[in-house]
Amino acid sequence: MGGGSLTDQSQFLPLHTRALLHHTSANRVFAVVYLCAILALLYHHFLALLHTTTVVSLLFLLADAVLAFMWATAQAFRMCPTRRQVFIEHLQHVAKESDYPALDVFICTADPYKEPPISVVNTALSVMAYDYPTEKLSVYVSDDGGSQLTLFAFMEAARFATHWLPYCRKNKILERCPEAYFESNPSSWFPEADQIKLMYEKMRVRVETAVKSGIISHDYMNSKQELEAFSRWTDGFTSQNHPAVIQVLLECGKDEDVMGHTMPNLVYVSRGKGINLPHNFKAGALNALLRVSATMTNAPVILTLDSDMYSNDPQTPLRALCYLLDPSMDPKLAYVQFPQIFYGINKNDIYGGEARHTFQIHPTGMDGLKGPIYLGTGGFFRRKVFFGDPSETSELKQDHLGSKSIKSRVILASAHHVADCNFESQSQSQSQWGTKMGFRYGSLVEDMYTSYMLQCEGWKSIFCHPKRPAFLGNSPTNFHDFLNQTRRWSIGLLEVAFCKYSPITYGTRTINLLSGLCFAYYSFWPIWSIPITIYAFLPQLALLNYVSIFPKMSDPWFFVYIFCFLGTYGQDYLELILSGGTTQRWWNNQRVWMMRGLSSFSIGSVEYILKSIGISTFGFNVTSKAVEEEQSKRYKKGMFEFGVASPLFLPLTTAAIINLVSFLWGIAQIFRQGRIEDLLLQILLVGFAMVNCWPIYEAMVLRADEAKMPVKITLISIVLAWALYLASSIAF
Repeated sequence: MGGGSLTDQSQFLPLHTRALLHHTSANRVFAVVYLCAILALLYHHFLALLHTTTVVSLLFLLADAVLAFMWATAQAFRMCPTRRQVFIEHLQHVAKESDYPALDVFICTADPYKEPPISVVNTALSVMAYDYPTEKLSVYVSDDGGSQLTLFAFMEAARFATHWLPYCRKNKILERCPEAYFESNPSSWFPEADQIKLMYEKMRVRVETAVKSGIISHDYMNSKQELEAFSRWTDGFTSQNHPAVIQVLLECGKDEDVMGHTMPNLVYVSRGKGINLPHNFKAGALNALLRVSATMTNAPVILTLDSDMYSNDPQTPLRALCYLLDPSMDPKLAYVQFPQIFYGINKNDIYGGEARHTFQIHPTGMDGLKGPIYLGTGGFFRRKVFFGDPSETSELKQDHLGSKSIKSRVILASAHHVADCNFESQSQSQSQWGTKMGFRYGSLVEDMYTSYMLQCEGWKSIFCHPKRPAFLGNSPTNFHDFLNQTRRWSIGLLEVAFCKYSPITYGTRTINLLSGLCFAYYSFWPIWSIPITIYAFLPQLALLNYVSIFPKMSDPWFFVYIFCFLGTYGQDYLELILSGGTTQRWWNNQRVWMMRGLSSFSIGSVEYILKSIGISTFGFNVTSKAVEEEQSKRYKKGMFEFGVASPLFLPLTTAAIINLVSFLWGIAQIFRQGRIEDLLLQILLVGFAMVNCWPIYEAMVLRADEAKMPVKITLISIVLAWALYLASSIAF
C-alpha cells in the first residue's frame, strides 16, 4: 500500500460542505423592488404631512417608519443564506477516537415544579448515552433552584444509567432518551427491553412521588453517603440563599455499568446564592458551571442544553467535530449551533411555538455571514472562547483532564470555592466574569447577548442543521406561559438594543453591516408593538367615525399599500413553506405574531422603560414545562388556553372588540351611504384583523371550559374599547 498519511488522505475527504440557497438571487432582487415601494410609501407620508399635520398622520408615519426599519434589518438574513452538510464517515481520516477532545455537557434547571426533574433526568440520560468515548464525557447538572428533589432524581438516574447506557450501545438504539424511546413503541423489542422499561417506570414513580409529596423517603437511599448528601439542606437553606452544593454522582474510571464498562462523569451542582448578591439568572449558573467543570474535567469542548432539550441523535457530537476538528476551519470558530426543534406541538402549532424563522430560517441566513446567534441550547463551544478574544487565547491550553479524582478533597474544595456566591466579587480579575469572561451579564437574554459580544470580539459560529433533529425540546402549551416568556424576552432584548454596545451602532461597525443588522433585528424585536398597536386600533377607530384615512381604489397609492402588504406576507409565507412548514402553521404563526405585538412586546417594552427609570423591577420567571392533563387535551384539539385574568390578555381582547364592532359598523354604513371606494382598504385591514381574532371571540362567547376568557377581562376590555371610541370621536 502507499505511504500516504492520514492528513494527506483527509485533504481529499471533506468533513463538510457549504452552499448558498437557490433562492438567494431572488431575495436580493425582491429586496431592491420592495425597497422602492417602501421609499415611495414614506414619500407619500411626507407629502401628506406638508398639506396637513395631525396626530393621525404622524402616528401612521411612525408606524410605517418602524416597519421599514424592521424590514431593512430583516433583509440581512436573506442576503447570504447558507446550507451545510457534514460527513461523519470522513472523521476517522482526520482523528482517531482516542484523539477526540473531551466534552463537558451543561444542563440547566431552576425549579422542580415548573421543570419536572424526570424531564431533566431524561435529557441527561440521552447525552450520557452518546456515541462518544465514555472516558471523555462529563455531564454537569446545574440546579439553580437548589432543590434536594432534583438531587434525588439524579441519584436515581445514576443507578438507572448503569443499565440504560449498555442497553443502548449493545442494541444500537437511535432514540436514547428513555421517555421518548418507550413511547415510540418499537416494532421489535430486544430481549431485555421489558426489564429496562420496568426499571425506568420504577425510577419515574419514585421521582414523581417525591416531587408531589416534597419528601424523600429514606427507603430509597442505598448508602450512608447518599443520606449525608441531603444533610446540607438545613432550616436556613432557601432557593435564594444557600451555600454551594456539589455532588459527584458518577465518576469515570471508578463507577461501572452492569457490563463492566466505565461510566461518564455525572455531577450535580447548585451554585451558592446570597440574598443581597446578584444572581445573574441563567448566565450566572452557566458561569458557575464553567468554573466548576474547569477544576474537575476542564474539557476543551462544552455543550449547553436546556433541561427539556433531550438528545435525539447519538452521533451529534461527531457532527460538531466535523467542524471543530477540521484543520481547514477558521481558528476563530467559537461554537457550532444546532437548531431548536420541538416535539409535542399540536398539528397546526396554534401558538407558533415552533418559531421556525427564529430557530431554523434566520440562523441559516446568518450562517453565510459571521455565524448564527447562540440559541441558549444546543451549542457546542470551545472552552477557550469564554476567556478572551481570538488573539488573546492562542496560548491557552485547556485540552487536559484533571489528573486527580474528581471526588478528592482538593478537587471538591476547589469546586466549592469557585461555585461560592462571593467568588466573582472577590478580586478584580474574578469580577471580569460576565463582562470579559464567560457568559455575559446585563440582559435577560444572555444567550443572544453572549453570542453578540463574542462576534464583536472576533469569534465566528456555524449552524449545523441535520435532517434528523439533533435535539428535541418542549414548547409552552399554555398561551399565558407563551406570552409571558415573550414578555421576558422583550425586556432582555431591549436591554441589548439600548446598551452602550447597541447592535445598530456598535455591532454594524465592529462585526460587519449585515451581521450587525441581524443582531439589531432581534434586539429591537419588541418595537414591532408600535406599528402593530397603531394598525390594530387607529384605522378601526377612524372607521367607527366614518373617516377615510387610506387612499381610494382609484388612487395609485392604493396599489402601493396592497403591494407592501402582499409582498411582505408573501415572502414570509414562501420562506416558511420552503423550509418544510405548512400553510396552516404559517397562518397561526402570523396570527400569534400580531398577538405578541399587542401584548408581550408592548407590555415588555413598558416594563423595560419603567425599569430603566427606576420605577419598576422585575424578576426572572421560569417558563413552566409541566402540563396538566385537561390543558394538554385542549391544546391537542387546537384550543387556545386563556383562563387567567392576566393583563397580557387586555390589549388583545380590547383590540378584538374594536375590530369586530368597527367592521360591522363599516359594512352597515357602506350599505347605507355607499363610499366603498373610500373605505375599502380600511375594511380589508379590519376584516383581516378580525379573522385573526377568532380564537379570542370564541374564548369570550362560545366556550364554557376552564380555559375560556375570564369575564373580568372581557368586561374591562369593553370599558377600554368604549373609552377609546369616545376619545377618538374627539380626535376625528
